Amino acid sequence: MDRESAKSNELAAKLQQISTEINQLAEQNQDDILFLLALLRDLEKTHRQIRTTMFENSLPKTRNDLYNLVKDIEEQGGWPYIERMRLRKLLKNMDSDFIPNSSKK
Repeated sequence: MDRESAKSNELAAKLQQISTEINQLAEQNQDDILFLLALLRDLEKTHRQIRTTMFENSLPKTRNDLYNLVKDIEEQGGWPYIERMRLRKLLKNMDSDFIPNSSKK
């Protein structure tokens, strides 16, 4: 195994460890809605910081590098995106007793 491949495997293992820790933290606190909201906000903030300060600066400068990036995106699962829950969906998920002017009267 060459050095670059070994480094790639090491980074993948570190990333998996971090992901596992985040999931465990969320599971351990799944009844604490404010904590989960703070966790999601932090993940979104981290996503934005990485994208704007590092990822955008690392975008391909040559056609070959662009090809390799697009190929990886197609093969490995697409473009990273953090979806925000819409207020309507949040309200729809809530019990109708908590929604003002509900049809229950």
